[in-house]
Amino acid sequence: MDFWRVPLDIDAIQVPRGIVTIFEDRCKGCGYCITFCPRHVLNLASRFNVKGYHPPEVIRADDCVNCRFCEIICPEFAIYSTEASPDSPASVPCSCDTIKET
Repeated sequence: MDFWRVPLDIDAIQVPRGIVTIFEDRCKGCGYCITFCPRHVLNLASRFNVKGYHPPEVIRADDCVNCRFCEIICPEFAIYSTEASPDSPASVPCSCDTIKET
C-alpha cells in the first residue's frame, strides 16, 4: 500500500518480534488466539492434546510482533509470547516452543 506521506523516523522504528509459547495440555481448542491474532501467526494443529482438543500451532513465527493478544484472550492461560532480542536471527528463536506439562 502506498501512502502519500512517510513518517520522518521510519528508519529508526524497529518492529518488535515475539516468540510464542504454547502449553498444549492446557488448551481446550477454543480458537480465540487464532481468530484474534492480527498477523495470522497461529493455526489449529491436526494433532490432539491430552484433553482431546486441537491446540494451536505457530505457522508464521517470523510475523509475530509480540502484541500479546493471544495471551490476553486465552481463557485457559495456555499461550504467551515473549519479546525476541533484535539481534537474534528471525528463523531460529521465533520458532514455536511447544511445552507439554507433566
